[in-house]
Amino acid sequence: PPAHSRNDWIGPPDKLSNLRPVVFYVPPKESPLERRLREARQEAQACDQRFWARHNRAFSQEKEEFIYSRLKAKGLEMRDETGQKATLNAEEMADFYKDFLSKNFRKHMQYNRDWYKRNFTITFLMGQVALVRALRWLRWKKKNVGN
Repeated sequence: PPAHSRNDWIGPPDKLSNLRPVVFYVPPKESPLERRLREARQEAQACDQRFWARHNRAFSQEKEEFIYSRLKAKGLEMRDETGQKATLNAEEMADFYKDFLSKNFRKHMQYNRDWYKRNFTITFLMGQVALVRALRWLRWKKKNVGN
């Protein structure tokens, strides 16, 4: 982001996780509470990035292995005679998706629990930051109205 920017910047989707990374704006006079909020958001982003990169890598690898094994069982190659990548029908792929989701159910549940905890913390910190800013604005307003 440009040096004069006062906003968070969102980048293009990551190749592994498909998540859009955020470059967080750091105000020059960031309070300790605002810093805690920004760091919590950065940590949440990093956790999401790690989880989805690992998950998507495993998904792709297992999907390729599943397709290969099914094609091999049918006596087919990974590429047909025209060089096109061979595929399976929707019903066969549904078996893979169901198995993959079942096998990873606990990981997804743990991820969801952690996601809710992190986002509850972020929401709580955002409320605190908003309250502090509102009180600061009211004190400034009261001080300036008295003049």
